[in-house]
Amino acid sequence: MTDIEHPETFHGLPVLTLPGPDRSLAGPLPAADSVAWRLESDWDGDPTFATLWQHFLDTVDTSRVRALVIGPWWHGDYESIAPVIALLAGHADRFPALRALFLADVVGEECELSWLVMSDITPVVEAFGRLEELTVRGCGERSEGRTTLDLRPVRHKSLRKLRFESGGLPSGIVRAIGASELPALEHLELWLGVTEYGGDTTVEDLAPLLSGAAFPALRHLGLQNSEIQDEIAAAVASAPVVAQLESLSLAMGTLGDEGAEALLSGQPLTHLTSLDLHHHYISGPLMDRLRSLLGSDRVNGEVDEVEYWDPEEDDDRYVAISE
Repeated sequence: MTDIEHPETFHGLPVLTLPGPDRSLAGPLPAADSVAWRLESDWDGDPTFATLWQHFLDTVDTSRVRALVIGPWWHGDYESIAPVIALLAGHADRFPALRALFLADVVGEECELSWLVMSDITPVVEAFGRLEELTVRGCGERSEGRTTLDLRPVRHKSLRKLRFESGGLPSGIVRAIGASELPALEHLELWLGVTEYGGDTTVEDLAPLLSGAAFPALRHLGLQNSEIQDEIAAAVASAPVVAQLESLSLAMGTLGDEGAEALLSGQPLTHLTSLDLHHHYISGPLMDRLRSLLGSDRVNGEVDEVEYWDPEEDDDRYVAISE
């Protein structure tokens, strides 16, 4: 799980990992609404996540908790996040102030992205009607081919920021988002990933997101980390949604000259305050044209980890985050 780290802040709050019942901080716990609480099971021993969760309910004034981060939840072998989803949804009434939730804040040293055993996350979206920010990390398919990450179309009036970090985001997730009613959504970021890890999204699946009709409040769109990045760029070049955006990210994927040419010959992008293309396969002259069009301060064209790419060998292209 390259280049993924634990966040130091979430929803504008510093992240604090809650000590287990057998441990303590060097001092009293902070005010419940002053930090983003991170829960991390000691997966080599005690406590189990269920024990830690009860400790959290007993120790912290959860009625004031504004942000919650779920770290490793398994105990021994990797386990499904489904019981965690059930605990969250089942105790939603204990969290009237919750505005931000991060599911699966796990890095490679703890578990590879594609090994995380996810589940249907719809219950937590439906249970927390005032949630404003949701981040979900995990792929849709494990090595044995079992799809686990799922979402059904939802109606949610408060959600403003939705982010899926994945090395393989199932097309069903993308279609469910496009079919959802999210009138307040301002920021949507999707790491689409590769087919090997369940990322089977097509440009057709993205059509509702690109239409501009689905999310009238949308100001940032990230369609990232994809092995079909050129096709996505071509679709974005004429997509109605672009006119309402302030920033756009096509970063982390296999974007090359074909996609860059489509952006240059498509609709105007000069209204964007930011165009993120980092980790790309665009030739120098075309990057210069993009920077000239928008201004170098508005185009992030940094090349991350593509030092050994041979422009004559398209098969060597890879996304930034996969396994």
